[in-house]
Amino acid sequence: MNHSAEESAARWRAGIAAFALVAVATLLARLLDNEISQTSQAMIYLAAVVLASYRLDRISAIACAVASVTAFNFFFVPPRYTLAVEHREHFIGLLIMLGVGLVVNQLAASLRAESEAARLSERRARQLQRLAHELNEAKDEDAVRSLGQAELERAFRGPVQVTLVHELDACVLRTPEIDGLRCCVKEAALIGPGTARWPGLDAWYVPLGDKGHVFGAASVRPAHGPDADARMHAQALCSLMAQALWRIRLSAQMREAQQAVERHETQRTLLAAISHDFRTPLAAIVGAASSLQSQSERLTDSEKTRLLGSIEGEAEYLSTVTENTLQLVRLSGESLQLRRDWESMEEIVGSVLARLRQRDTTRRIKSRVPRDLPLVKVDPVLIAQLLTNLLDNALKYTEGPVDLIVQLDGQRVTVTVKDRGAGVDEDGQLFEPFVRGRHERESGLRGAGLGLAVCRAIALAHGGTLAARRRSGGGSSFRLELPMEAQQPASAAAPEVTQ
Repeated sequence: MNHSAEESAARWRAGIAAFALVAVATLLARLLDNEISQTSQAMIYLAAVVLASYRLDRISAIACAVASVTAFNFFFVPPRYTLAVEHREHFIGLLIMLGVGLVVNQLAASLRAESEAARLSERRARQLQRLAHELNEAKDEDAVRSLGQAELERAFRGPVQVTLVHELDACVLRTPEIDGLRCCVKEAALIGPGTARWPGLDAWYVPLGDKGHVFGAASVRPAHGPDADARMHAQALCSLMAQALWRIRLSAQMREAQQAVERHETQRTLLAAISHDFRTPLAAIVGAASSLQSQSERLTDSEKTRLLGSIEGEAEYLSTVTENTLQLVRLSGESLQLRRDWESMEEIVGSVLARLRQRDTTRRIKSRVPRDLPLVKVDPVLIAQLLTNLLDNALKYTEGPVDLIVQLDGQRVTVTVKDRGAGVDEDGQLFEPFVRGRHERESGLRGAGLGLAVCRAIALAHGGTLAARRRSGGGSSFRLELPMEAQQPASAAAPEVTQ
């Protein structure tokens, strides 16, 4: 049923209610005909008129007043059962009764209109407060649009449409609705009935924002030109949406600016650190190569071997620093894409140990991977680099054994590297780039302070964690936790490996 049909049915119900009140008043006055005077009977009819004035629309209430006077004249004013009036005072009384009924109707209608306006203003104020609270929690533009459209549909019968600028730009259709929204965005002004712009339209087109900062527009129906309060309410709702959209845009710009500053600072720090860490090994390489070139005939074989070993060692150091630096930059980027695949921790650990054998000739690393360990979906190259960095540090800063233990802990796979070295500094900066611990600095061993920073970045990129703590009795313990996927692929169980 459309709106006009609903209004027609409501008018019919009000008319029936008005005449029902007259009928009830007539019946009551008839029952008390021998007990009360004509004046009291007139008061019964006036009571029906007052009730109709407060409960029914104005037309129905006026009809009730006229019908009450007519019924009182017909049934109770002599001569009865006719519309004729015998005495002038009866005629005057009927006129006064009609006048009182109409005045009461006017006063009641005005009071009802003021009450309805007050209730409508309260509802609108509560709606604005509710929308402002909801928009404060909105995280993106689609959420703002959905919330705003829902509130506009509650406030107006509709149809209502909220469209953002990028949606208008992408729309190739030319319809009156789209043209109205585009004109509203272009002029950054309200258009439609009751305005100086396109008053012949059947809807209000309200911009979301002011000139220079328009984020979209809303079409609101029904739009009645004289209803300025409804028009202002639609503007207030759209203004709240515009403020929320502006806040989201500003927040995004601030995040981008902050990320740009952080990237710039990281690049500056990287360049400064690289220039510092590369200078000494490059000088050593150049010096050794120059000696080999200019003094080759005077050098003994042992001296040549020593210089070549120096070149090889410095080159390996430069390669490690370069690899860690590039990896840290890549892991810090916004477009990082991991090459994840289902991998066995046994195979990753085995490949890492094979590469470290030339530095671990005495086999100080003891690894243990339990049987039936589930597969993990990881980037195997990155996880191998993480484990290599942790084990390389442990071999470098301790003379004793190094334990590598892989375990299943609930829905996470843990990898623990333990040593009995000097221990780590628990000052919260252990995993920061270019930060070396006190024991590392005092050991005299070279390092750029990038290895652990890369390890943490790799763990975070996989949704995991990397933590370090001192061990009781001396030494350090690094614990890597990686999330395990709920759905496992069909795979044979891996046997327990001890090395």
